[in-house]
Amino acid sequence: MFGELYRKLVTYIILFLTGLYAAGQEVPDTLTRRAYQLDDTTGFYLMLRDTSYTGEPVAADSLSARTAEDVVIEAPIEYTAKDSIIFSLDGQRVYMYGDSRVKYMTIELTAAHVILDLETKEVYAEGVPDSLGVLQGKPIFQDGSEKFESKTLRYNFQTQKGIITDVVTEQGDGFVHSSRAKKISRDAFILQQGKYTTCDADHPHFYLNLSRAKVVSNNKIITGPAYMVLEDFPLYFPVIPFGYFPSSPRYSSGILIPTYGEEANRGFFLREGGYYWAANDYFDLSARGDIYSKGSWGAKLHTNYRVRYRFSGGFDFRYAVNVYGERGLDTYTRSPQFQVMWSHSQDAKANPSRNFSANVNFSTSGYDKQNALSADNYLRTQKSSSISYSKRWENTPFNMSANFRHSQNSTDTTLTLSLPELTFNMAKIYPLKFKNRVGTAKWYEKFGFSYSANMRNTITAKEYEILEKSFATDWKNGIQHNLPISLPNFNLFRYINMSPSVSYSERWYFKSIEKTYHADQTFRDERGRVSHVKTDTITGLKRNYQYAYSLSATTNIYGMYMPRNPNSRVQGIRHKVTPQLSFSYNPDFGDPKFGFWREVQVDSTGRIEPYSIFEGGIYGATGRGAAGMVSFSLSNNLEMKVLETKDTTATNKFKKIKLIDNLSLNTSYNLVADSFNLSPVSIRGRTTIQGVGVNFGTMLDPYVVNSRGQRISEYAWNHNKGLAKLGRFTNANLSFGMQFDSKKGQAESAEAREAIEGDNLLPGDMRDYVDFNIPWNFGFDYSFNYIRPNPNEKARITQTINLRGRVTLTEKWSINMNTNYDITARAFSFTNFSVYRDLHCWEMSLNFVPFGYMKSYSFTLNARTSMLRDLKVSKQRSFYDNF
Repeated sequence: MFGELYRKLVTYIILFLTGLYAAGQEVPDTLTRRAYQLDDTTGFYLMLRDTSYTGEPVAADSLSARTAEDVVIEAPIEYTAKDSIIFSLDGQRVYMYGDSRVKYMTIELTAAHVILDLETKEVYAEGVPDSLGVLQGKPIFQDGSEKFESKTLRYNFQTQKGIITDVVTEQGDGFVHSSRAKKISRDAFILQQGKYTTCDADHPHFYLNLSRAKVVSNNKIITGPAYMVLEDFPLYFPVIPFGYFPSSPRYSSGILIPTYGEEANRGFFLREGGYYWAANDYFDLSARGDIYSKGSWGAKLHTNYRVRYRFSGGFDFRYAVNVYGERGLDTYTRSPQFQVMWSHSQDAKANPSRNFSANVNFSTSGYDKQNALSADNYLRTQKSSSISYSKRWENTPFNMSANFRHSQNSTDTTLTLSLPELTFNMAKIYPLKFKNRVGTAKWYEKFGFSYSANMRNTITAKEYEILEKSFATDWKNGIQHNLPISLPNFNLFRYINMSPSVSYSERWYFKSIEKTYHADQTFRDERGRVSHVKTDTITGLKRNYQYAYSLSATTNIYGMYMPRNPNSRVQGIRHKVTPQLSFSYNPDFGDPKFGFWREVQVDSTGRIEPYSIFEGGIYGATGRGAAGMVSFSLSNNLEMKVLETKDTTATNKFKKIKLIDNLSLNTSYNLVADSFNLSPVSIRGRTTIQGVGVNFGTMLDPYVVNSRGQRISEYAWNHNKGLAKLGRFTNANLSFGMQFDSKKGQAESAEAREAIEGDNLLPGDMRDYVDFNIPWNFGFDYSFNYIRPNPNEKARITQTINLRGRVTLTEKWSINMNTNYDITARAFSFTNFSVYRDLHCWEMSLNFVPFGYMKSYSFTLNARTSMLRDLKVSKQRSFYDNF
């Protein structure tokens, strides 16, 4: 008996060692599964030495009938290992080594070492220390979207419960650490002495120490008493008696915690507090409020909406009441303000031929001045809105659009509304062009025309009187038609391109004016001036049309300069000149036969003045006097080709340098005018010098002025000498800017780091030196303007300079600066300094406006995640305190 037991024991040991030897054979890179064979004598599953087996993963239902009868499982349990797999005597326990993986339904577990019990459906996983004692192959457990890492894991597939040590799991924007946790269901576990943090470091820089907590994956975290720990320093006060942290990946309803602070004028405040309602997948709604200790308050309503593949947008309504001073005193003011914002965009896939969009930003003029929380919003004086619908008819040249527009100036409370504005367009067509032409097109086939119509109904008034205006008398409306006709282009003398054209436009107005003189009465016009001329508005449709003919000629002239020295770096200079000459003519629409212009007596002396019956029309009116205008323009471009010297590996490599991007001259001459035929000469230029963009321009008036500063129709070259013969400089401008940065220093530093990391050491040991490379950039823009329309008056000169810069002291520290200086006034305008420090899971920022009416500062130290946005230290002085 003992001999038989001894024989079996020796057999077990030999077979076990043989299995280990087989398991130690070289394993291919891919996860190859070895085949196993049941030994009837020993009861072991033995690993076969033939490693060519690459079948499906070994599953419990693929085992022998004996195993299948003993173990009842609901789904296949797949398991693989890179190193080896060993079975127990009864085949119910599996030992896996090296990159082990177990998959059961939606659960997947990977670890360096895994023990799987097929009978109890229990698994145990742990990591294996390497030669340095660092734990490798820690268990990673994933069930659907839930995923966590731990030191050890014992888990039951059937009860879905387990014990986990040193677990780290990501929940929403945060991480939960626990030395020991118990998984009580598929999506929940409980823990003691855990940590909650938004820091992703292995050893978090800060965390909430949780005495006990329950974590429901992708839902919420509920904690008992907790306190803050910063850099391993516990802050026992204040203690949080309990906590609730939502961690759902879907947005959910909840309370919005307000921010707190203080202003000198409005007192202590709570801002942006309220409630968020996650209605459904199509829209949400948030209601917020502000309250101040001195009586001011505000309410805000915001909603987002979206229908996938159709449209999306958002709507805001804000109402604020600002109270300043003490009630009953002369300094007491109460100012109600509101703002409406709406944005809407249509998905491009919704309808390719129709589109509806909206961008509305409307408010009372004082809203931004009294409620803006940023300098940009406070300084903004112009706002505009647009609601637009457009349609394009497929396979036709027609399209249309309808718009509602608004613009306002908060400085003087001027408001302009355009309700509505309709536009209908027809793209250019060629009615004489053959559809199936063979050969060269005839000249008449190039005849084409297009059409556009625009209807507008608009008013401009102060915002406090806009509702009192009369639609019949105060609103301006009309329809404008344009019909440009393009005639066939042709070449003159092969090199001159000739382009004739005819244009026709017509305006339809639904009201006109009539002026009459009354010697015994006085009237006040739109500008508030008193006169004896009465203006009556006459309703009814009237046409105001005009037409013109034009012919333009243009060509390109090239000049080349080639250096005689063959060794010169300059290979050539090219000068391109583009002259353009055009002639246009329109008749005198002030002729009585057209009926557009009339005359009226304006004073008791019998003085007569002409006026247009469409005066003040939304599209203007035709002018008086015939015009035979000859226009001339001359554009210049100067380029140089030089040999590239930086690239020593290439031969005969050239680059182009633009000496003058553009230098243009424009003027015109009216052939039929009785005086002032020549218009002022405009000169504009643009060039780049060593990376600096320079823009300049001036305006020359060719006529002189008399002693009273009045312009007379006599040319300057007949009266003046020297440069004054060219004319009077009525205005001039110059602007340029420069940008400096440290790209070269960064590149050199990167090369040095690569040399160190690759052990390609430069002379001397670079490890002994500190990298003092500090990325930075600096730029400035200069602007000069000169205006002097009357030589008897002093010129108005303005000069401004903008300075901006950024210094990155380290990868974590950065300093920014931006300022504007008015050289003429010798004063700084808006100036801002900011300092930023990246603290990994925290951030620090300091913003400082040192002077001016925006003088203010703010210091904030806060957690970076939105989950803990209220975990911060803040100190500020608002620019509202300056008023």
